[in-house]
Parts: sequence; structure tokens; C-alpha cells
Amino acid sequence: MSLMAALLLLWGETSWDTTSQPILWADSESLLEPWAHLTLTCEAHELAHVDILPSMSYHFPLGAITSDNRDLYQVRLKHSLALLSLSTEPLPRPWLSVEPVSWITPGLRTFLMCEAELQNVAFLLRREGDDTEVKAGNKEQAIFLVHQPGTYSCSYQTRTSDVPSAPSDTVTIEEYVIPPPPVLTSSGSSTGILPKVAHRTLVCEAPLMDVEFQLRQGEQELNLPSISTSPEQIKFYLKLSDLGDQSPFTCRYRLHSDTAWSNDSEPVELMWSDETLPPPVLTAEPSNQIDFEPDSMVQFRCVAPKAGLRFGLHREDPDERSLLQSMRSAGNEAIFQLHNVSASDAASYSCSYMELAPPFSGSAPSKFVTLTLNGPPPPPKLQALWTGKVPAGHDVVLRCQSKVPGVTMELLRGGKLVPYKILRMASTWSDLGLSYVGPQHSGNYTCRYTSWWPEHFHSALSNPVELLVEGTASRAVVGFCLFIFAGLCTR
Repeated sequence: MSLMAALLLLWGETSWDTTSQPILWADSESLLEPWAHLTLTCEAHELAHVDILPSMSYHFPLGAITSDNRDLYQVRLKHSLALLSLSTEPLPRPWLSVEPVSWITPGLRTFLMCEAELQNVAFLLRREGDDTEVKAGNKEQAIFLVHQPGTYSCSYQTRTSDVPSAPSDTVTIEEYVIPPPPVLTSSGSSTGILPKVAHRTLVCEAPLMDVEFQLRQGEQELNLPSISTSPEQIKFYLKLSDLGDQSPFTCRYRLHSDTAWSNDSEPVELMWSDETLPPPVLTAEPSNQIDFEPDSMVQFRCVAPKAGLRFGLHREDPDERSLLQSMRSAGNEAIFQLHNVSASDAASYSCSYMELAPPFSGSAPSKFVTLTLNGPPPPPKLQALWTGKVPAGHDVVLRCQSKVPGVTMELLRGGKLVPYKILRMASTWSDLGLSYVGPQHSGNYTCRYTSWWPEHFHSALSNPVELLVEGTASRAVVGFCLFIFAGLCTR
């Protein structure tokens, strides 16, 4: 049996914990000449059974870094992965990130983390407009507590040199006296028929974890059954028949009892009915069932048999009826307007009404009015949630925003689909993430959305966003560290 076959059999009988990512860093023999004698160190963490391993780390001497071995290196522990890019520049730029959010407020501890590809260096944090630099050092990274708002960057220097590296990309920290608002959404349709839909769930999500939430209707706090399935989110369970006049809902959060409540979320309106009252009459103006031109305005008129009611305009989709607008009227009719319509507004619409006094009876929905439009739907907007070049091995997030909920989001690179889709968005935006980016991820990205209802369409492409990954090389050079024998590690 060959040595390689024996090693593979031995490896197959070994139990591994692949939940933690290995770490790869560069060690220099001389900090005066950091690229003269370089060694890559590969370190594992939290292995379940490592009886056959001589140590939890392994060293790979590279010698002097020249054009022959300047490239992107990779370390793998089964499915865990770490990457490191090497070049012959004096010192590679560090990477600056922020946790947990890019703002400060009383009671919140916000941190900036500066990471480098060399160990045992001194880190420098600088704020624009401030000559004072904060120094720290801890292996290949340093963590700084942020006390002031501003635009920050970091750099580092070796212990034997006063010449710092090039600065990282900047991170801007805002300051809020009152924390920014959470996001409130309904987990199902925003309309319902009693008793067919007796309950509804509202989900409040904060930008921070482990906060105290509050659901409100107007200025009244609602003490409702709730459950938290993640540290930054809570679900409130509503019994629709107990909620009176159906005023809009908002939510807010605070860090703890000694801190201020955040701003209120955008309101969420729900409308439900026992359908005991006769249906209203809905018409579209200038007339029903005609083709409208893009960017025009469509007006819906909902007429009830009596006055002093709350009216709602609904969009009829295959799986749900969604509430688009609602209003109270002293008369017996309400006028709803849709501005800058596009192909994404092509759908069937209805309206309903409800009384404003107990028992809050409601109507059946009106007959549908079908709206058709000419022209393509508006393109979405793509936003990069990072700045500057991205070091190899980091994660990136692209945010695709459209004006249309309930669609399928698609990400494209160079005009070709990336195998990443977000199906049936409840909101009008979605975050599309790429993990452990390398040179192969560089390029121009766009996004679009598609829908099959009421007719199949694709939106136009969004604006392009360019992703540049540091460590791009003319040829792929990969080093694997399997933590068994050095003979299995090759370039």
C-alpha cells in the first residue's frame, strides 16, 4: 500500500470538528526585512479528536518573497478555509471592521477591529481631523473601543520600524442620542377575514442583539404573547378580534432599562373583516381595464353605502391579499392614488371598509379591478456594504433594493447569473452575501428581480457595483494544510 493511500485511510477514520475556521498568518524572521525569510503558520482550533496530530499548528517556510511565489495562499481543514495574500509590497494594508454596528449611543459599546496579515505588530487607529493615534497590539489583530463619532482608519508597523503600513479603508461611525429605529413586518398577509384568520404575527427586528422590545398601537403599549427566536428579533402574536379599531402598529427597542427607547419603526397597518357588511364599489380612473403608460398616475375610487368609515385598498396576489393604503373618511367614499406606476404594479385590486365603533364590523371585498401597464418594471438599486478593496478571505454583502415586494431577487456578475437567489421577498430589499472572496470573485455585479404574477417579467439590471479583491494574481497558487504530514501540503 502506498504512503498516500495509508494516509487517506487513516484520515478517513479520524473524527473532525469542522465548525471552526483555521487561521493562516505570516511570520517573518526579521522585522527589518519582513519579506526576506517568511514562514506561513497554519493553526487549527477546537478539533474533536487529534490523537494522531503532533500539534495544533504547522509551519511552511517560503523563504524570500519574490515574483515566483507572490500569490494567494489557502489553508484548509476539511471544509474550513482561510486565505492569505502575499506580495512584495513593503507592508500590505490592514482591514478595518466594526462591531456590532457603525454608530454609538449612550449605553452601547462599539468596537473597531483592525486585522493584518503579519503577527506581532503595533496597530495604529486614527480619526480624521484628530492628530492623536491610539496604539494597540495583539497577534494579527487589535480591538479598539470607540468613544467619538468620525471617520476612522488603521495602519500598523513592525516593532523595529517607525514606518507604518498603508492605511486601511475608512469606517464612519455616527452618533445618535436616540438609537435608530427597528424594522417591523407582518409575517403574513396584511388583511384577513374573521374567523378564517383569527391571529397574526408581527416581527420586530433591531440592529442590535439582546435588547428589550416594545410593541405599540398609537401611544398605547401592547402586552401581547411574544417569543424571541434570535437575539435581535422578537415575534408578537396578535388575536385580531381583541384589537379594536385597527390603528397602525409600531415597535421600538432599548438596550436596557436605564437607556432611552429607540425611534419608532415605520408603522404597519393591518385590516381584517368579519364580512358582515355589503361590499363597496371600486373603480379606476380614467376607466377600468385599460393599459396605463409607465410613470403615470392611477386613481382608485372606493364607494360604500354609508359614511364615517375606514377604507382600505388591497392588491390581490396569488397567495395573499396585501393592504396598500388605508384612510378614514367622513363621507361614503375614499380616493387612493398610485404614482409613477410601472409593469410591477400590474395586478388585480379590491377595496373594503370597516366601522370605527364597536363591534368594528367590516365589509366583504369589492369586485376586482385589473390594472395592466405597458413597459418594463423599474430597475432595482445595488449597494455595496463595504468600501474600497476587500482582502482575500473576507465576506462581502451586496444590498439589492427594489420598489416591489414579493419578487425573486437575482445576482449577476459580468451579466451572468450567480447561483444565489432570494425568493419572495417580504420587504423591498435583500442582502446577497459572498463568503471567503478570492480573486475569482472580482468583477462588476448587478442585480434584478423577477415575478410570475400576474404576468412573468424580468426587471432591467441595476447599477453596477465593482468588487476588487486584494491579492489578485496572474496565476492561482494554492497551499493546502491538512494538519497530518507536511508531505501533503503543496503549492
